[in-house]
Amino acid sequence: MSHTQSPSAPLSKTNLKLAFASIGVVFGDIGTSPIYTMREALKPVVANGGNMTGAIYGVVSLLIWALILIVTIKYVLIIMRADNHGEGGILSEVVLVEILLGKKGGIILGLGIIGAAFFFGDAMITPAISVLSAVEGLEVINADLFTPYVVPLTLAILIILFFFQYKGTGGIARFFAPITFIWFIVLGLIGLIHIGDNLTIFNALNPLYGALMLWDQPGLALLVVGGVFLAVTGGEALYADMGHFGKTPIRLAWTFVVFPGLVLNYLGQGAFIIGHPSAITNPFFLMAPAWSLVPVVLLSTMVTVIASQAVITGAYSIAQQAIALGLVPRMNVVHTSETESGQIYVSQINWMVLFGVVLLVIIFKSSDSLASAYGIAVNAAMLVNTLLGVIYFWKAENARRWLFVVPLVAIGVVEIMFLSANALKIANGGYLPLLIGLTVVSLMLIWRRGLGLLSAKLQKESTELSGLLESLERRQPSRVAGAAVFLQTDNKFAPSALMHNLKHNRVLHDRLVFLAIKTVEQPRWLEDRVSLHQGPMGAWIVEAKFGYMEQPDVQAALRACAEHGLEIDPLQASYFLGRRLIRISPRSKMPVWQQRIFIMLANQSARAIDFFRIPPDRVVELGMQMSV
Repeated sequence: MSHTQSPSAPLSKTNLKLAFASIGVVFGDIGTSPIYTMREALKPVVANGGNMTGAIYGVVSLLIWALILIVTIKYVLIIMRADNHGEGGILSEVVLVEILLGKKGGIILGLGIIGAAFFFGDAMITPAISVLSAVEGLEVINADLFTPYVVPLTLAILIILFFFQYKGTGGIARFFAPITFIWFIVLGLIGLIHIGDNLTIFNALNPLYGALMLWDQPGLALLVVGGVFLAVTGGEALYADMGHFGKTPIRLAWTFVVFPGLVLNYLGQGAFIIGHPSAITNPFFLMAPAWSLVPVVLLSTMVTVIASQAVITGAYSIAQQAIALGLVPRMNVVHTSETESGQIYVSQINWMVLFGVVLLVIIFKSSDSLASAYGIAVNAAMLVNTLLGVIYFWKAENARRWLFVVPLVAIGVVEIMFLSANALKIANGGYLPLLIGLTVVSLMLIWRRGLGLLSAKLQKESTELSGLLESLERRQPSRVAGAAVFLQTDNKFAPSALMHNLKHNRVLHDRLVFLAIKTVEQPRWLEDRVSLHQGPMGAWIVEAKFGYMEQPDVQAALRACAEHGLEIDPLQASYFLGRRLIRISPRSKMPVWQQRIFIMLANQSARAIDFFRIPPDRVVELGMQMSV
């Protein structure tokens, strides 16, 4: 649900409540990064036997300044300004840029497809690495006892998490914010306690230490930077979840809770490792006082589950937008909350992500190994955000374009450096998110191309609706009592279900309604739901508009017609739908292998009855065979 805040009252009660709530949803992923980031960033230094103290200053400096540049400046201050009626996220950004440029498709949509595809890769890796890293804290308590159970316990937690997704998060979401808030307080306190181990760690606040590390040892630094990037994974959630909480609450939560907690923890880890070099194996859990180790492991496990939950629901949201934009087949979207429109469940996405997560845990077995695969997917999605942001602010902010474009270009260069570092991980597991991303990109492109060819063929073979109705008015077929609703994509053409009904039954209902569902370039359509007029034979031509984050609802659209003169009971009407059986054709413009994939995707598509919320016992489906 979108929330709008008054810019004059950033510290209002509503904003503070939303800021607190956002901590439990938006910041789980980035909040769990300290568990493994320092260890992974320093691993190349240990392997090369470098100057550890200097390396720690450099790594902590890079961590803090990565958070400042990529999260604070890029997302909090700049990208969050690019909102589509309060909504954010990569596909919303695509729609915004398309509106500004006045054209759809092409490179902009291609960038959106890449960003969305890699987000699905991220949705698989984040739960795997987060929960694994938390459960591995048990090894610090007793390695001999707990090590054999880390992978089975991780799998059990993740499988339970995915199996209960269909219930929604409404019941437990109220616990997310308090638990995550406590987590950030614990992060800050543990870090603060250990900063005293070596106060020279404050040198790391100077960005020169990070810059010197990059300059003096570029080869080693590139390996280190791959680990450093793990600190900002989850930063993209600030923009993606903007519609749920609003800009001001997310900015408040980041500035006063999340960012201080992260910085204190990274400073504390740096000071702790300088004082205790052997702690480099797992500095986060070894920093915790012995009496608090079990509670910290339990707390970190809960927070990683919450972080996973946020990424999983983000995947549902991206899928819903992708369906509306015609990038993937229709899937059944279940709303799990009567009050919050953003709480949805998409079963196909749920089981696809679970399969990927389980596979990752079984293949990599440890967060240490999985860290090699992590980063590339998020990095690619972030770079797409930046590229689209540069285009958006160049076109939209003529007066202040340099204020936003120059920092974004500079940050884009930094992100390309991160991408180069992450590319070094490809052989060690980084190929997996790339493979996932490229597979999803290919499926989206094939689906979009197939739909385009199918649409062009249907238009070529279709009859204009107005002309057909005029000819039927002159020689009317038999009429029967009742209302018939014909669902279609374009009211200009006669639906195939009407043509088949006339051909086989030679009869029409007294009241004819031709309903076209249109997805608009706004997250939610807040104006008149329907526009309608009467044509020949007294037929009603209706167009119903839904936002790309809404679930199309035929019954709601028909009820909205009452105030425009068309009173129809959705539960008493008969619904005529065309059902296409697509077959392979050697004359198609698509290669046979692409046709096979398109047909497979079409067969997986949710039935129109479920997707458009049509009463199932009132439907007549008329089939036809065709090729692309």
